[in-house]
Amino acid sequence: MSNRDTVLLETVRTHRARLVAAFLFGELADRRVANDNVRRFIGGIVLAAVVSAGCVGAAFVVKFFETQAAAQQQQQQLETPTPEPTPTSTPGIGDTP
Repeated sequence: MSNRDTVLLETVRTHRARLVAAFLFGELADRRVANDNVRRFIGGIVLAAVVSAGCVGAAFVVKFFETQAAAQQQQQQLETPTPEPTPTSTPGIGDTP
């Protein structure tokens, strides 16, 4: 007898859940379309977030390497001695050409 009661309670619970879902979301065919569209929308948002994070990460890495290359180039310029210009004689006021 306990088995019959359990089956009856499960049936009533399932029936109530279906009635509530039908009241809140409409007919079964409409609910499936709405749920699928919501899932697609959420999936699109997640995909957009992942792509955005990838772009930000790539920009960070590129900027980091550019900064590192610029610092290395500046360091090399400081270490490399620049040749001093050779003095050239320019005729002055009292000089003879």
